[in-house]
Amino acid sequence: MGAGVLSEEGQLRLKGASAFVSRTGGMGGPASLMLTMAGVGRVILAHGGDLISPDLNRQVLGSERGLETPRATQFADYLRSMNRFVTVEAIDHEPNDAEAMELAARSDIVLSCAPTFEERLRLNRVAAAARIPFIDAAQWGMMGTLMVLRAGSTACLQCVYPTQPPFEELFPVVGAISSAVGSLAALEAIKVLSGCGRVAWGQLLTLDGFQAQTAFVPLRRDPQCRCCSTMFNDVEFNDMEECV
Repeated sequence: MGAGVLSEEGQLRLKGASAFVSRTGGMGGPASLMLTMAGVGRVILAHGGDLISPDLNRQVLGSERGLETPRATQFADYLRSMNRFVTVEAIDHEPNDAEAMELAARSDIVLSCAPTFEERLRLNRVAAAARIPFIDAAQWGMMGTLMVLRAGSTACLQCVYPTQPPFEELFPVVGAISSAVGSLAALEAIKVLSGCGRVAWGQLLTLDGFQAQTAFVPLRRDPQCRCCSTMFNDVEFNDMEECV
């Protein structure tokens, strides 16, 4: 088997895997689509609210026919139409701590494509608690970032953001960057789940579409991290509040 090929064994691993993606808009939509088309056995998507016209510059799972209707339902239907052998589970809201923990516990990987740091850090916590890999995808304008993390082995997202940065409710979005970052997130997830290829563990990938530049920055664990140091320094983890 030549280099750069997804093996038959790897494909079977994908078939038996589950991926939890939140949310499934500009980045999570392409990510969940690529996971579905790759044959990941179960894709769990979470996205609240109705589809509105401004979403259509980036949310590739929707269309004008679905405006003013719940996004999760139509996004899930579209994914099912692309691969009938994949089970698609739709959550029509952003999960709270307890529900996110339950979803992570029955998944093999978490892909965070959420806009707010509150939600991104929540997803990081539940992935760490479930001892599963975590992928964080983000974008602003023509800039995108991607991190592939496994708490205890690499930094976690809380190590990178020990305090929540300010968040802009409205920010510029270029759909091409959203799709590029979402597809890269799916590619890393496919490598993790299949066991094929070299995973960009513990690194920050920056994609500057405006300047046509990419870079990788190694990330370091914070030994005082309020999340992963609590869980992985021989301390029993029982309560989500321990790393909030």
